[in-house]
Amino acid sequence: MEARYPCEWVLVQDPELDNALEVIRGRVVAHSKDRDEVYQRAIDLKLRDSAFLYTGTIPEGTTVIL
Repeated sequence: MEARYPCEWVLVQDPELDNALEVIRGRVVAHSKDRDEVYQRAIDLKLRDSAFLYTGTIPEGTTVIL
């Protein structure tokens, strides 16, 4: 996913996670450089099991809230 969608937000349906809760596979159902587009697509699809990924590098000093 990182190679196919560099520096994009990715919505993954039915993600398979590793022990560190990192997505290792799943079905990509949306992707965009605009996070809000991907979030809106998730709302529209009403997926039961999904995950969001950002495939770029998060800039140093950025705070991430989970």
